[in-house]
Amino acid sequence: MTGRRTEIALKGTNTSPLVPMPQWLIIPNLPSNLGTIATLVYATLYILMEPVAGGLLAPLMLAGTAYANHLTSTYGQTANYWALGLHVASWIAQFLGHGVFEGRAPALLDNLVQAFFLAPFFVWMEVLFRLGYRPELRKRLEEAVDEEVQRYRSSKSKSNKSVANGKANGKAN
Repeated sequence: MTGRRTEIALKGTNTSPLVPMPQWLIIPNLPSNLGTIATLVYATLYILMEPVAGGLLAPLMLAGTAYANHLTSTYGQTANYWALGLHVASWIAQFLGHGVFEGRAPALLDNLVQAFFLAPFFVWMEVLFRLGYRPELRKRLEEAVDEEVQRYRSSKSKSNKSVANGKANGKAN
C-alpha cells in the first residue's frame, strides 16, 4: 500500500506547483504540485470515511509525499525510473498474488474506484484491526466479506457445473 502510494506521489511530483502560494505558507518538500494535492484529497476522503483511521493514515501519506518530492528534486529522472520499475513490479506481484492465492483477478478489473481509492484504505484498516482497532467493526466486515466470498464461490461452482454439462451461458453447445 505505502509503496504504491509513494510511487503515485513521486510521479505527481514531476509537475510544477499548480497553485501559487506565499512563501510563508510553503512547507519544505510539500509544494502545491499534483502529488501533494492528490495526497491531500485522499487523506481528506479517508478522514471523512473513518475519522480515527484516516487521521492516523494522513500523516503517513503526507510523509510519503514529502519524501517523493525530495527524491524527485534530489535525483530527478533516476527517481522516476525507479518509481516506474517499482510500479510495474507491484502490479505484476498483485496480479500473480491474486491469481495464486485468491484464484481471481484483482478488483481493478471490477471497479476502478475500489481499486485505486478503497483498496489502500482497506489494507490500512486491516493493519489497524490486527492492532485491536474497533473489534466490532472488524467482526461486521469479516462477516460481510465471508458472505461475499461464499456468494462468489457458489456462483463460480454453478458456472463450472454448467460448462461441465455442455452448457455455456445457459445455452447448449
